[in-house]
Amino acid sequence: MGKANYKHRKSMNDYCVKSIDSYECKDWLLNKHYAKRMCSISYSFGLFNKDNILQGVCTFGKPASPALCDGVCGKENSQYVYELNRLCVNDNLGKNVLSFFVSNCLKMLPKLIIVSYADTAQNHHGYIYQATNWIYTGLSAKAVDKKLKGSDKHGRHNNAYEQSGEYELVERSRKHRYVYFTGSKNDKKIFKKKLKYKIKLYPKGQNNRYDASYKPITQTKLF
Repeated sequence: MGKANYKHRKSMNDYCVKSIDSYECKDWLLNKHYAKRMCSISYSFGLFNKDNILQGVCTFGKPASPALCDGVCGKENSQYVYELNRLCVNDNLGKNVLSFFVSNCLKMLPKLIIVSYADTAQNHHGYIYQATNWIYTGLSAKAVDKKLKGSDKHGRHNNAYEQSGEYELVERSRKHRYVYFTGSKNDKKIFKKKLKYKIKLYPKGQNNRYDASYKPITQTKLF
């Protein structure tokens, strides 16, 4: 894989996007994002205001499922498949700042096939992906997870049930799936021709907002 383009990209609203170290995302992901857990991180970016204070993070990592990597644009392109797996920002940043953040993160990535999801269990529809021109490919397949009794984590994140045997089967929430191609115009054209999913109309509906009032400790950029 190529390296991210580390050039800063500034907006008219005095925000800029920079590549950051993955450890700078930890407090945001564990305490501010609704999932409350770390994820695979290969590329990580921060949104900074004019005072150089971190206002949000966006991370990309390799999906855990080989079947997902093979299924987007074929096995021959599975090495290029990455996931936008966390997006977390402070409230009240102003109009269009979130779409500016995401679009510039994408511009700073090398040639990749990016997938991301909007969780129907959170009543999310993926409007940020729609605003930044992702391809919508429908809902993820129905699936069932093993869940440790008394835990809010399913088997993919907690293997204690394998030792205790005390688990239950829980239907996994389906997610809206979006795809985005980065790289040259020719790269994007080739990837789009290889796309295995049908392109569908964007879903609509009322979004729910989760509590994102937590203020991460790592607010300033470390030099």
